[in-house]
Amino acid sequence: MAVDWSRRGYHAQRWAARGALLAAALAVAAPLVYGGLRGLLLLVCGVAGLALSAAALWWTLTLRGPLRWGAALVAVCVPAGLLALFAVTLFWALLVSLALWGLAVWSGRYALRGTGGHAPVRERRLPPPRRPVLIMNPRSGGGKVGRFRLREKAERLGARVVLLEPGEQHDVTELARAAVADGADLLGAAGGDGTQALVAAVAAEHDIPFLVISAGTRNHFALDLGLDRSDPAACLDALTDGVEMRVDLGFAGDQPFVNNASFGAYAAIVQSPAYRDDKLGTSLEMLPDLLTGQQGPRLVARAGDTTLTAPQAVLVSNNPYRTGDPFGLGRRERLDSGTLGVLGVRVEGAISAAALLLNPDPAGLTVLTAPEVVIEADREEIEAGVDGEAMMLPAPVRCRTAPGALRVRVPRRRPGVAPAPPKLDWRRLRKLAATVGRTAAPSRLHRPHAGQRES
Repeated sequence: MAVDWSRRGYHAQRWAARGALLAAALAVAAPLVYGGLRGLLLLVCGVAGLALSAAALWWTLTLRGPLRWGAALVAVCVPAGLLALFAVTLFWALLVSLALWGLAVWSGRYALRGTGGHAPVRERRLPPPRRPVLIMNPRSGGGKVGRFRLREKAERLGARVVLLEPGEQHDVTELARAAVADGADLLGAAGGDGTQALVAAVAAEHDIPFLVISAGTRNHFALDLGLDRSDPAACLDALTDGVEMRVDLGFAGDQPFVNNASFGAYAAIVQSPAYRDDKLGTSLEMLPDLLTGQQGPRLVARAGDTTLTAPQAVLVSNNPYRTGDPFGLGRRERLDSGTLGVLGVRVEGAISAAALLLNPDPAGLTVLTAPEVVIEADREEIEAGVDGEAMMLPAPVRCRTAPGALRVRVPRRRPGVAPAPPKLDWRRLRKLAATVGRTAAPSRLHRPHAGQRES
């Protein structure tokens, strides 16, 4: 008798969904049963303490002087006190609860595996470039260009290297255009996302491949392309053994970005000349006026049918970030969806700050996708951070995406992008767990084979 592995796998998923729901229920019940009425009171105190901590954090950011430091003390001491109280009172119950919750998450993701996935970006094998030109910033990433001997390796592989000499002003866009005019059939950049975006825009303009070399500090774009950020020299393998893929390129007005463009409080802070030398002090000095609307532009963001009025911050990303996986925050599942990710935050006071933390769907947090976002303001120019670079853009700023505009050449052998685990959807888990018998199996499993009659 042949074994129907598809049906068996589906049954395993169904039982995994049941196990996830049971483990989650036991994780909640364990502290309550162990502690009785005391456990229930502690749970109420924990929720109230989190709300107080969120409110205190808001006061820390919006007040000055002794009140600020008093609020900061509350924001730190309340969670620490609650943690100590829970540990002393419900230590073993908490350990059991955490283990059960871990089991619930694992089982739930197993039950939902294979759902919501995205097809990988299509790769093409093409001949190596004949006249590659690479622009390298030796200051990026604390001197990775020199530390990994990127120039020497690139030149051994036949590339021409243009170094951005420290202390000199360079127009990266013009350098890239000059390289194309001189016959370059591939452009590359070793530096941060800001440098990458400028060179990538020229490559997209002339429809030639672009090579990313992860020589910056963080290099989010390289991460989402599946490149090895710990070894920038490995990115150069694409010159001789590479594949090509098409991805989207974002624009904020006329400024290209490969990662994101931010508007609001953060974008205003990075404009300050003092920010580079004293990031924390400058932020604490400017945030009270920015968050309460006493300084900075009053923004309005329009994305499709949604309008965000007076948000303190708006982040527009080239393809949306993961939001359902805490370990995948800041990652993008794909770079070719043809849409922008939009994250808007509006906090009106301490109560709103508490709701932002406790409410699973807070009114002050907007997460959506759109092909275009328009940022308006009550002034002629808006502060913006475009791939980490501070700049002033004329208002309104139209953010858009150019689907598939960028040809990226990457090494054939590379770490790759870790697949995103399925989002824990408890409603879907309940439906899956509640199904019984043959009716639970996917409809495709009920289709008779050729020559077989339905009963």
